[in-house]
Amino acid sequence: MKSKITVFFIIGLCIYLLDIGFNSDQNTKDIFISDQEITSLISAWKSQVGRNPTDDEISRIISNLVEEEILYREALLLGLDREDRIIKRRLAQKITFLKQESMADIPSNKDLTDFYTSNKEKYYIQPTYTFKHYFFSAENNSEERSNIAFKKVINNNQAIKSDPFFLGKSFSDNNLDEISGNFGRQFALNFNQVKLNQWVGPYKSSFGHHIVFVIYSKSGYYPEIAQVLKQVEVDLISFNKEAAVSNYIDQIKSEYKVIINPNLKFDE
Repeated sequence: MKSKITVFFIIGLCIYLLDIGFNSDQNTKDIFISDQEITSLISAWKSQVGRNPTDDEISRIISNLVEEEILYREALLLGLDREDRIIKRRLAQKITFLKQESMADIPSNKDLTDFYTSNKEKYYIQPTYTFKHYFFSAENNSEERSNIAFKKVINNNQAIKSDPFFLGKSFSDNNLDEISGNFGRQFALNFNQVKLNQWVGPYKSSFGHHIVFVIYSKSGYYPEIAQVLKQVEVDLISFNKEAAVSNYIDQIKSEYKVIINPNLKFDE
């Protein structure tokens, strides 16, 4: 009796496996659309249009999804995903996001303090300067004119003929990066040793020459962590996400063998 049961079981199993084999192509044509996927698409549609879709619009949403899935599968069957740089980049971005999202979002206070201490230079508050200036355009003999004007101004002769500067004559609480962005790096370097409440220069900028009067300056400093805590948290989370991807790549890199044509030559 037991042997007959065993035989019937084996026959049934064979029939089942044969059925799977003969219908495997048919099974790959099945498209299952989850409730969550439809709900997500309708929600995205509503946020863009500003109202709930009608029954016809829902039908089109689902129809478009099905057509997209069919085209996607047919493209895979034709191997269109291979050697496509855009698709490779998109998939690489997707796995990067997955690895980044696996990290804990809320660092501990100790983690924040350690990160701040190790990266203190990043949070340094630069010195700032409040100043005014006379501008002499490079298109109109700026060096000679600025030297003549400087001699006049230090002798209290205020009849200075300068050129209009497109950003104005006065600047308030500008740090060195802002000054560099407005006037050029060479000009900004002069502020490291500038004297207060007296005319100095001429200083060369990207546009010509300037004579400068610094009214007020504020020294740079390292803030307490409480002052920059939110930024430290954002930076640490970003750092951890990048580290997660880097560590993941390092772990699996040894599993791959890179082959490059040693005779490859580039056009010069």
